[in-house]
Amino acid sequence: MTSAMTRRDLLLAASCSSLLACGRDDVQRPEAANPAALPRAEITVGITSNTRPEWADAANFLRSLDECAELGYRWIETFWGYLEPWWEEPQKLVDLLASKGLKMETVSNSGPLNMRFQDPAARAEVIEDHMRLVRFIHAMGCDHLKINCGAPNPGGNTEEIYREQAKTFDELGRRISDMGLKFGIHAHLWSQFETAEDVERIFELTDPEHVHFVLDTGHVSMAGMDPLALTKTYGHRIIEYHLKDVAPENRGGYKGPPLDRTAVNTGPDDLIFFELGKGGVDFPGILDHLNSIAWKGWFTVELDRTGSTAKQSAATSKKYIEETLGLEV
Repeated sequence: MTSAMTRRDLLLAASCSSLLACGRDDVQRPEAANPAALPRAEITVGITSNTRPEWADAANFLRSLDECAELGYRWIETFWGYLEPWWEEPQKLVDLLASKGLKMETVSNSGPLNMRFQDPAARAEVIEDHMRLVRFIHAMGCDHLKINCGAPNPGGNTEEIYREQAKTFDELGRRISDMGLKFGIHAHLWSQFETAEDVERIFELTDPEHVHFVLDTGHVSMAGMDPLALTKTYGHRIIEYHLKDVAPENRGGYKGPPLDRTAVNTGPDDLIFFELGKGGVDFPGILDHLNSIAWKGWFTVELDRTGSTAKQSAATSKKYIEETLGLEV
């Protein structure tokens, strides 16, 4: 875990230096003037390796590992469906990663797991499928499970759907907590957990001790939400960020016409998500708030498509994290 010095820290330190330079030894300096005494976030940086085209699918899994390692990333997140060769032998995957200087951050759900969280008739199967994944990541030393939800419900979500989802999430979260891990839900465009109402209702209806938030800065922005405002609202309920940027005009939340999944973010000419530093997400503001509450969790670099190559894209975001945010990758 790496602590970050915020802009506030630097200003306070500069203020103390000025007082000393002026010979103001009589001034009683508050403890907060010492940056080391200020609260700090404990952040571990990882990367989702299988979302960019050259790294996508099981066939490119090993390439993604090699290129992430070459760039200096040390923690990998991927998807359950890509790991079939290791489903019954997680230690072999641990050993493979270790040979490349890598560790597994977490493994997200995906096919063939049942993801009908809103269906009470499917609840037992949904939970058992996901607990199989939890046992797998537990054997790899992971500390949390991140999940996506299924495709949107026809006609949208209803109060009954929210309540059924919440029952499934609570039960799954309790079982995961019993194993010493945390459980987080990822808000994603074009899914049954996408909008501000979805986020608000699910976190109102679920147990904060067992059900947490994976905040994707790009997806929540393009769904009309401000990731900084969500950070301030949900604070310690967030266990992981997926880091991607959006265009500057979408800072604070996209306000344009509905986005068509088939028409955006499918190639380099119609991107809605970008490498860090584009300007649409206030990452320094998010980090300042996380420092102020001594947050502990994960920053996971992710991008679905890029105008460059997968490796160049990952390098651009790594440079921003290190040079602008002051975090160690």
